[in-house]
Amino acid sequence: MVRLGLVLGDQLSPHVAALKAADKARDVVVMAEVMGEGTSVPHHPQKIALILSAMRKFAAGLEREGWRVAYSRLDDPGNSQTISGELLRRAAEFGASEVLATKPGEWRVLRDLGDLPLPVTVLEDDRFLCSEAEFAAWAGGRKQLRMEWFYREMRRKTGLLMEGDQPAGGQWNFDHDNRKPAKLDLLRPRPRDFAPDAVVEEVLGLVEARFAHFGRLRPFRWATDRAGALAALAEFVAERLPRFGEEQDAMLEGEAYLSHAVISPYLNIGLLGPMEVCRAVEAAWQAGRVPIQAAEGFIRQVIGWREYVRGIWALKGPAYLEGNALGHSRALPAVYWGGTTGMACMKAAVGQTRDLAYAHHIQRLMVTGNFALLAGVTPSEVHEWYLSIYVDAFEWVEAPNTLGMSQFADGGLLGSKPYVSSGAYIDRMSDYCGGCRYRVKEKVGERACPFNLLYWHFLDRHRARFEANPRMAQMYRVWDGMPESHRQAVLAGADGVLARLDAGAPV
Repeated sequence: MVRLGLVLGDQLSPHVAALKAADKARDVVVMAEVMGEGTSVPHHPQKIALILSAMRKFAAGLEREGWRVAYSRLDDPGNSQTISGELLRRAAEFGASEVLATKPGEWRVLRDLGDLPLPVTVLEDDRFLCSEAEFAAWAGGRKQLRMEWFYREMRRKTGLLMEGDQPAGGQWNFDHDNRKPAKLDLLRPRPRDFAPDAVVEEVLGLVEARFAHFGRLRPFRWATDRAGALAALAEFVAERLPRFGEEQDAMLEGEAYLSHAVISPYLNIGLLGPMEVCRAVEAAWQAGRVPIQAAEGFIRQVIGWREYVRGIWALKGPAYLEGNALGHSRALPAVYWGGTTGMACMKAAVGQTRDLAYAHHIQRLMVTGNFALLAGVTPSEVHEWYLSIYVDAFEWVEAPNTLGMSQFADGGLLGSKPYVSSGAYIDRMSDYCGGCRYRVKEKVGERACPFNLLYWHFLDRHRARFEANPRMAQMYRVWDGMPESHRQAVLAGADGVLARLDAGAPV
């Protein structure tokens, strides 16, 4: 009996569970480019092009290895344009009796597979280092699911940066040596651009013809196969990793990449694996080519945070996507889709995202995420924007980062306090404020930085929830120590900002 082995666009690894369970001699691999996935949210054109190009190359590789692949191109006349429809079409074509699928990273897709009128065996995605069962066992009975404690368990499990049962360098976390403001450096190496080949050019033409989503498609710089992804990893380790730690939270106008790896898209679609990435970083530290704080800071992002948020996504299930602990209900402002703004930081972060489908974690968390949280935007709208707009965004990783860490929509499951700040943090970590129409040092008035106004407005309207929080009590004491007239002026100024957002006017 023939079975269909489903391989999705973010499962492009020969070690993915569905391929390991399939029989090359009798089963058929099904891969499908479908409008249903390309338009489930308005994905950035570069994200669509990356996935389709990588899918085509991966399918060709499977065929060279002897697999029988039923591949549906987006413009195939018989394409049903949904994953479920293509599985049913291929089942009829090959007389298949069962589908083998690796668990999708999106609850919507998993639900659709469950609705198919033929048996579907869903296998756990074991490309992750921590299984769903392991994470659930770790989380069971804990009052707080703090990533730091999970990270230490992952260090012990993997042996990364360990000396026996102790952390290398005598400590688990080197954050105090990292996260410094960056300075302009004309010699800073930037990530390599991968020139589109014939396969990619064909996909780019297709995306241009079929999708009118927000974001620029060209120039397209991404690697689209494993060889390119490995080259991108090697280049990062050799050229930018030494400065990664100290620059990981910095922001500079016109410097999109700084010392970041820019390999998360390749990790998230399967072209790279988490352990091979971390081993490469660890080896560079062992060889004395990078400081331990850079190696540790990077490895923590992969085996700590990345594994942790996937565990939260799996543990909490689809209901997590509906979280709105703060009751926020404002529509996503037009600035997120390129609308006019006088805020230099928002203009830089959104403009960069439009052009590159990329922004690093502080631009996402402390600029666009911070503004949405302070403004009280509906979390599901923020979630959909992040899922749409970033080349590395897939629900399992994006939803906990957005709804949990960024928007506090889960009520504090991921973080003990909301990640909010005034303009002072952005001023300290970037050079954005110098060219802004607003004045970051001004607290009230027409030129006051909107972050300054909205920060205190947020604390004031959510006082009942946060004033007893040990990490926020000091800020409430600061607020209470301000003259009443000043507090009223701040709140009035924030109300004015919010009124402009509600009216669709530029801020």
